[in-house]
Amino acid sequence: MKTVKEVSEITGVSIRTLRYYDEIGLLKPAAMTEAGYRLYDNRTIERLQEILFFRELEIPLADIRRLLDNPDYDREQVLRTQKSLLERKRNRLNGIIELITDVMKGVNIMSFEAFSNEEVQKILDHTLECMPKQNLEEQAEKYGGLEQYREYLASGFQNEQALSDVFRWYGSKEKAMEAILQSTGNTEDFAQPQEENEQIYRQFMKAKETGDALLAEEAVKRLAESYKNMFRLDNARSILLDLAKEYLQNGKLAEVTDAQFGEGCSEYAARAIREYYGV
Repeated sequence: MKTVKEVSEITGVSIRTLRYYDEIGLLKPAAMTEAGYRLYDNRTIERLQEILFFRELEIPLADIRRLLDNPDYDREQVLRTQKSLLERKRNRLNGIIELITDVMKGVNIMSFEAFSNEEVQKILDHTLECMPKQNLEEQAEKYGGLEQYREYLASGFQNEQALSDVFRWYGSKEKAMEAILQSTGNTEDFAQPQEENEQIYRQFMKAKETGDALLAEEAVKRLAESYKNMFRLDNARSILLDLAKEYLQNGKLAEVTDAQFGEGCSEYAARAIREYYGV
């Protein structure tokens, strides 16, 4: 048996709170001394631990009492559910902390101001300069001339949804433009990231086959770093969540991914991404 003071020291719950839990019938002590002091055995301390888990999930005290006093209460099942919910809460908070860290660094300020015509022309100049000559000639022929192809590329900047996605990925118009202008158009620059991504997706499949959640979490972290390096992103959260959404819609991208790495790879990766970011 432990005294209320000892339980308070062990659990970090104040004596006042323990007394309140007793008063409302949520946590009754196992016994009382002749002097009226509360005593707690291992079972009551276990119940207190379960109460604290529920409180982390912001469940009202009255609801916690009803759950714990239910004759059909399955402690093991509840603990598994609590663990899963708390992991999701932790992951969601990790994503928020990551975003806050970026904001403190002066990035990801979420500025959605549209590109000016001057900025669009600057981007187009850079894009066309970086394109291999053969590719440029093929596209010019396809669209009826270089100017027509340029007009086609410029029309993409009128797509508000596409621009919104890009700004979310980069955090601001300035960051997006900086990344675009740093692109060289050299396909060799993507060779190493492509190889890394293939290894990551094989890791997803291994995690799927073995049921290893930690291995899946590590794969998501690796994928985030890979995307940050490939696209010069400060934070890969938005682009990975968009990727997960695309995978779960079972479109062409999911089909290609599953064909290359195995059936169900895209869905498993999507759910691992959403789990990691607490979505």
